[in-house]
Amino acid sequence: MAANHFIVPQIPLERVTVVRLGAGNTAPDRMTDVDVGKIANLVAESRYNLTAVGAPIEGFITSVENATSNGFSVGGVVCDGNIFVMADGLQATPGTGAIVVGDYVVAGTMTAKGTAVTYPKVCKATTQTAGSTDFRWRVESLGQVGTGAVGTTMVIRRV
Repeated sequence: MAANHFIVPQIPLERVTVVRLGAGNTAPDRMTDVDVGKIANLVAESRYNLTAVGAPIEGFITSVENATSNGFSVGGVVCDGNIFVMADGLQATPGTGAIVVGDYVVAGTMTAKGTAVTYPKVCKATTQTAGSTDFRWRVESLGQVGTGAVGTTMVIRRV
């Protein structure tokens, strides 16, 4: 029996943008390699920080360097392509509800800075805020499990 084919992420290096990362330029604000994979949004000139639950998704952290720039962490962010994520329910009620192929998603329950994450969580977008249509990510594959229930690993793509 032939194996099923599922969409999987492959991020070419030319899609990664090098940026400053974090809430500020002091040591407690800096990110480390455990923050790779988390959802990030533009917060200032050439700087991204972790986003809030329910917010539109602008990008994902791909790397964090040991060096700093004016005290800020430096790392890579990718803002398009296919990304592995974990289902986290509905935007209005994170932790409950299911997501299906074709649903648009927003940031789900966020993992704290400095805490490792396997896959960032996303919620089915149930409300639209001003500007949120500029950063639309859609579920492309539910993988082998295919339920879309909370905890399902799936693939999203920016459209």
